[in-house]
Amino acid sequence: MGIIGTILIGFLAGVVAKFLTPGSNEPSGFVLTTILGIVGAFVATYIGQAMHWYAPGEGAGLIGAIIGAVIVLAAWAFFANRRHTV
Repeated sequence: MGIIGTILIGFLAGVVAKFLTPGSNEPSGFVLTTILGIVGAFVATYIGQAMHWYAPGEGAGLIGAIIGAVIVLAAWAFFANRRHTV
Protein backbone atom coordinates (compact mmCIF):
# COMPACT_ATOMS: atom_id res chain seq x y z
CA MET A 1 0.00 0.00 0.00
CA GLY A 2 2.87 2.33 0.68
CA ILE A 3 3.04 5.64 2.45
CA ILE A 4 -0.15 7.06 0.89
CA GLY A 5 -2.15 4.07 2.11
CA THR A 6 -0.65 4.39 5.57
CA ILE A 7 -1.59 8.07 5.70
CA LEU A 8 -5.16 7.34 4.56
CA ILE A 9 -5.63 4.48 7.04
CA GLY A 10 -4.09 6.65 9.77
CA PHE A 11 -6.41 9.53 8.99
CA LEU A 12 -9.49 7.28 8.98
CA ALA A 13 -8.43 5.64 12.24
CA GLY A 14 -7.78 9.04 13.84
CA VAL A 15 -11.16 10.42 12.76
CA VAL A 16 -13.05 7.39 14.07
CA ALA A 17 -11.07 7.37 17.34
CA LYS A 18 -11.77 11.07 17.90
CA PHE A 19 -15.46 10.41 17.23
CA LEU A 20 -15.53 7.51 19.73
CA THR A 21 -13.56 9.24 22.49
CA PRO A 22 -15.34 12.07 24.32
CA GLY A 23 -13.44 15.11 25.49
CA SER A 24 -12.30 18.51 24.36
CA ASN A 25 -8.60 18.12 25.22
CA GLU A 26 -7.61 16.28 22.06
CA PRO A 27 -5.43 17.29 19.13
CA SER A 28 -7.23 18.67 16.10
CA GLY A 29 -6.45 19.28 12.47
CA PHE A 30 -5.70 17.02 9.52
CA VAL A 31 -2.04 16.46 10.33
CA LEU A 32 -2.53 15.73 14.04
CA THR A 33 -5.51 13.46 13.33
CA THR A 34 -3.40 11.53 10.80
CA ILE A 35 -0.48 11.29 13.22
CA LEU A 36 -2.89 10.09 15.91
CA GLY A 37 -4.10 7.27 13.66
CA ILE A 38 -0.57 6.28 12.61
CA VAL A 39 0.63 6.26 16.24
CA GLY A 40 -2.48 4.25 17.12
CA ALA A 41 -1.55 1.69 14.46
CA PHE A 42 1.97 1.43 15.90
CA VAL A 43 0.56 1.02 19.43
CA ALA A 44 -1.88 -1.66 18.26
CA THR A 45 0.87 -3.48 16.35
CA TYR A 46 3.20 -3.41 19.35
CA ILE A 47 0.53 -4.63 21.78
CA GLY A 48 -0.73 -7.23 19.31
CA GLN A 49 2.75 -8.64 18.72
CA ALA A 50 3.49 -8.66 22.45
CA MET A 51 0.26 -10.60 23.11
CA HIS A 52 1.00 -12.90 20.11
CA TRP A 53 -2.12 -11.78 18.24
CA TYR A 54 0.00 -10.71 15.25
CA ALA A 55 2.96 -12.53 13.76
CA PRO A 56 6.33 -10.75 13.66
CA GLY A 57 6.30 -8.31 10.78
CA GLU A 58 2.50 -8.27 10.63
CA GLY A 59 0.85 -4.93 11.33
CA ALA A 60 -2.50 -3.99 12.77
CA GLY A 61 -5.34 -3.24 10.38
CA LEU A 62 -7.88 -0.44 10.48
CA ILE A 63 -9.75 -1.77 13.53
CA GLY A 64 -6.50 -2.27 15.43
CA ALA A 65 -5.39 1.24 14.47
CA ILE A 66 -8.67 2.66 15.77
CA ILE A 67 -8.31 0.81 19.07
CA GLY A 68 -4.69 1.96 19.35
CA ALA A 69 -5.71 5.56 18.62
CA VAL A 70 -8.41 5.38 21.30
CA ILE A 71 -5.73 4.18 23.75
CA VAL A 72 -3.50 7.11 22.73
CA LEU A 73 -6.38 9.58 23.18
CA ALA A 74 -7.21 8.13 26.61
CA ALA A 75 -3.58 8.53 27.67
CA TRP A 76 -3.56 12.07 26.22
CA ALA A 77 -6.67 13.00 28.24
CA PHE A 78 -5.26 11.41 31.41
CA PHE A 79 -2.00 13.33 31.26
CA ALA A 80 -3.66 16.57 30.13
CA ASN A 81 -6.03 16.43 33.11
CA ARG A 82 -3.15 15.74 35.50
CA ARG A 83 -1.27 18.74 34.18
CA HIS A 84 -4.23 21.09 34.77
CA THR A 85 -5.08 19.80 38.26
CA VAL A 86 -1.55 20.03 39.69
